[in-house]
Amino acid sequence: MTASTGAYDRLAAEHEALMQFLYLAPVGLVQTAADGEILMINPVSAQLLMPLQQDGNLVNLFDALAGVAPELRHLCGAFARPRGMVCDGLHIHVDGRTPQVLSLTLLKLDGTRLMAVLADVTQQVRRDRQLRQNEAWLGALLTSITDYALVGLDGAGRVSAWNETIARVTGHGEGVVGQPYSVFYPQGATTLDHTHDRLREADQDGWSLDEGPRVRADGSEFWASAMISPLPDRDADMAEPGEAAYCLVLRDVSDKREALDARRKSLFCDHLTGVANRRAFFEAAELELDRNRRAPRPTALVLLDADHFKRINDCHGHAGGDAVLRHLGQLLAATFRQVDVVARVGGEEFAVLLPSTGLDAAVAVAERLRGLVAGRPVAYDGAHIACTVSAGVAVCDGEAPGLDGLMKRADQALYAAKAAGRDRVERWHPALASEARR
Repeated sequence: MTASTGAYDRLAAEHEALMQFLYLAPVGLVQTAADGEILMINPVSAQLLMPLQQDGNLVNLFDALAGVAPELRHLCGAFARPRGMVCDGLHIHVDGRTPQVLSLTLLKLDGTRLMAVLADVTQQVRRDRQLRQNEAWLGALLTSITDYALVGLDGAGRVSAWNETIARVTGHGEGVVGQPYSVFYPQGATTLDHTHDRLREADQDGWSLDEGPRVRADGSEFWASAMISPLPDRDADMAEPGEAAYCLVLRDVSDKREALDARRKSLFCDHLTGVANRRAFFEAAELELDRNRRAPRPTALVLLDADHFKRINDCHGHAGGDAVLRHLGQLLAATFRQVDVVARVGGEEFAVLLPSTGLDAAVAVAERLRGLVAGRPVAYDGAHIACTVSAGVAVCDGEAPGLDGLMKRADQALYAAKAAGRDRVERWHPALASEARR
């Protein structure tokens, strides 16, 4: 056997061992070219990715994930170093009959190759969410006396009595007594239905926790965690006005907001546009519709598409298209309420969930957004890119079609808006379902 033959045999053996490792690995492994073209894929990855590829032909990783992780191509394009980690543990929400959460870690091996590591972390995400709630609950119990307010609430969620801790944290005096606890929330950050939801959740689970912006008596905002717990030996339905039935622990965590924001953005924010990502949208939508089933109220959904987006990319490049998407994200965030969930759910597709909102009100705010987009071209590279959006609006009102059903209705209305010439808002009605079946 010659030296060259021996070297060839060693390389062949090493290649065989590598392929065996890849195919037996308990996680998904995908090697791609710089543009996402798949060069090697193991069975676990194929199993995880195949449901995302409608034609069943896995050719490009970015294309396969475009509908659930539209920011991925942008992240790779923006990664300037010759090698290193592009993203670590990016959560990808896959909706369907059995919703999944996938974790994606992407490594740049060199100028021409990428390696992706995929895993199903659905159960882990659920456990982590429960753990974060438990940690916050314990933190509220163990916090120092200077940064929390203890507020008694009556059975309807109104402040039942004033004390010094309320004044210290929020600046409110005795005039706050009798007002709903939403007085501590900025305008647009909650709804009457949501304040009642939290009381019901506290009754059911023993406590209800949320975190976000709060407002002091002077109008200044601060970041807080708020936990509501039912008081023992009380009957919330029979309690007299002014008689405490719940305890609200309002904790000022403004000093921790930067770290909390960084964590929240890494998990729930679309990296390109700054609005929520698919994961955040589907989690919030499922929670809202679950509340809707327990206490029926109108919940609206708006689906929006940037019109002729491929033409924008062709004329101005992907960087120009990214500028348009960032512009849309800014207008969406400025147009809708804090309590609304604004998310990028596809390449140029956005969704907005509007709690406690009827069809007419949702159509009106979608129409306002449409006018803003049409009237404000995007400044990019010395040019102005004209852009319009089409929108479909649907609402569940006194019924429970489920998230899939609600999205299907909004999508049918969006299709009708495009078919009618684009740059318009259409509302769902039963006739659209009949047209979609034809």
